Amino acid sequence: MVEELVFEKGAYHTDSRRGWSLFRAFPSFFFYAQDIVIVFKSSRRAKRGRYDTADWARSSLEVMRALERVGVRFEITGVDHFGSLDGPCVFIGNHMSTLETFVLPAIIAPFRDTTFVVKRSLIDYPVFRYVMRSRDPVTVGRTNPREDLKAVLDGGAERLKAGRSIVIFPQTTRTPAFNPGEFNSIGVKLAKKAGVPIIPIALRTDAWANGKRFKDFGRISPARKVYVDFGEPIRVRDRGAEEHEEIMRFIQGRLERWKE
Repeated sequence: MVEELVFEKGAYHTDSRRGWSLFRAFPSFFFYAQDIVIVFKSSRRAKRGRYDTADWARSSLEVMRALERVGVRFEITGVDHFGSLDGPCVFIGNHMSTLETFVLPAIIAPFRDTTFVVKRSLIDYPVFRYVMRSRDPVTVGRTNPREDLKAVLDGGAERLKAGRSIVIFPQTTRTPAFNPGEFNSIGVKLAKKAGVPIIPIALRTDAWANGKRFKDFGRISPARKVYVDFGEPIRVRDRGAEEHEEIMRFIQGRLERWKE
């Protein structure tokens, strides 16, 4: 049984005693060996209709613990910024690697029901599709911006109205470098339409690199610390241009601070 993730004053830091010496010697091999088991186990439950938000949070934490066993360290801050909100919100963050998709549910889901905006292809992804479909995500094609905007505004607003928060990565693809020109305002538009606050997320997750041949299976590098910081709630005023800039400044500032 996996224990719950414990936050102190809205923060979590990996205990230096975590990690197994043999696993640290071959981090990628041992991590993926664990990850595959977690995904198959979760998928089997989801296929049977027995995979709820609590299960999602638990399996996400199992992935996080698997990363810690091979030596990856986490620094998570700002959880109190959304933990005390009365209603749903829109989480908007940069998209650096596969890691945030797997680990964010362990951080967010214990506090509030949540789903993601994802590429439509993910709900047909081998094995993982059952988990993805069980979360009732908002899907986008990433080929027609106008259709994607409508899907996010309509589908996202519907889920927010029902009390479910939305996680969205406005970049068109995962990338280790943050490019403001590729960071669109679709999340801000959704928050404005639904009348809910935004929680910005700054992420440095390149400890799980993007693979060259298979993007989801990159090298695991324990020397690179994982940083996740949630900003204070932002309410959208007027057209949202200032709020969009505020989110980008928050992300850029944190990434600059976390440079090694």
